[in-house]
Amino acid sequence: MPNEGRSSLQTCFMKQTDLVLTPTHMRFLNRRFPCTIGRGGLTARKKEGDGATPRGTHRLVGMLYRPDRMARPADWALPIGPSDLWSDDPKHEDYNLMVRTPYPHSHERLRRADPMYDLVILTDWNWPYAVKGRGSAIFLHAWRGPGRPTAGCVAFRPEHLRWIAARIRHETRLVIA
Repeated sequence: MPNEGRSSLQTCFMKQTDLVLTPTHMRFLNRRFPCTIGRGGLTARKKEGDGATPRGTHRLVGMLYRPDRMARPADWALPIGPSDLWSDDPKHEDYNLMVRTPYPHSHERLRRADPMYDLVILTDWNWPYAVKGRGSAIFLHAWRGPGRPTAGCVAFRPEHLRWIAARIRHETRLVIA
C-alpha cells in the first residue's frame, strides 16, 4: 500500500506546506481551517462502507473541478464532465478509479446537482492499485455544512477549499495522525 506505515515516521517531519488534521481544524500554510471528517471518525483500518477517515500521510494526486461553476482553481486541475463517475464497486476491476457513463456497476456521480463536488482534490488512499474492501477514494471537497460528517472524506467551506487548492504544491501532503 502506498500510504501504509508512514503515519508515525513521516508526521515527525511535517512541513507548513502539509495539510495537517488536528482535533479541531486543518492546518495549512500557517492558517487554520474548520473541516469535517467521516461519520465513522478516524481509523487505522479503513474498510469499504465504514464512513471513517483513514489515518496516515497521503499524497495529493489530482484535482477536479466543475468548469460550468468555477474558474480553473490550479493549472493542473482537470474539468469534471457530465459523463464522469467514480467507481466504488469493490467487485469490479475499475474499483476506485474515475470512469465514464455508461457504467453499469456501483459508482458515484462526480457532476452533482449540489456544490459538494464542484472542486475535488484526490488523495492516494487505496490508489492507483486498489485493494478490494479497503475503501474507495478519500477526497477533499466542499462540506454540506459545519459539523456535518462525510462518508470518509475531508470537507471544507467552499471558499476555504478554493483557497487551499490554489496553493497546493507538488510536495503538499495530507497528514491525518
